[in-house]
Amino acid sequence: MARSVIALFAMLACVLTAEPTLAHTGGVAGGFVSGFTHPVFGPDHLAAMVAVGLWGAFLGPPAIDILPVVFPLVMAFGGLLGILGVPLPGTEILIAISAILLGLAVAIAARPPLWIAAVLVGLFAIFHGHAHGTELPPGVDAIAYSAGFVIATGLLHLAGIALGLLVRWPAGLIAVRAVGGVIAFAGVVFLSRLA
Repeated sequence: MARSVIALFAMLACVLTAEPTLAHTGGVAGGFVSGFTHPVFGPDHLAAMVAVGLWGAFLGPPAIDILPVVFPLVMAFGGLLGILGVPLPGTEILIAISAILLGLAVAIAARPPLWIAAVLVGLFAIFHGHAHGTELPPGVDAIAYSAGFVIATGLLHLAGIALGLLVRWPAGLIAVRAVGGVIAFAGVVFLSRLA
């Protein structure tokens, strides 16, 4: 039994760390894969996007539905700005700040009016999208790339929501707030690396 569990974890580790083998790096397939992996393997993006789902779940309806929709929609607009080469100063700094503030919102159980939460999430989404857009690899299909990063973002929000639903239980509430604190701390680390 123990050997099969170890073998399963070893196989899972190999699958999760393997890079896709593509005959062509550009095109639709490469574009989608590049876009999808950008937020998943970018710790700054991953932290903020999970935090959006956590915060939405923490706030409950209707925020649980609205925040994870606002972020990808506005992020797609920011992505377009990045693809078009429109400069947006301070992008990396604001991405780090987004992890700090979104994580902190969860950690301190912040409950602002929904419109304030949505504006804050949307503001950060522009910068995350811009970073995705400016990092579009040469020769890659921009639409497939954009679809990839929007879908990955949605899945990261869903992961945050799933974790955030633990707030229904006292121990779960403590765990969710602790994860918010970890995300905020990670944001501080991301910010310190930019200095």
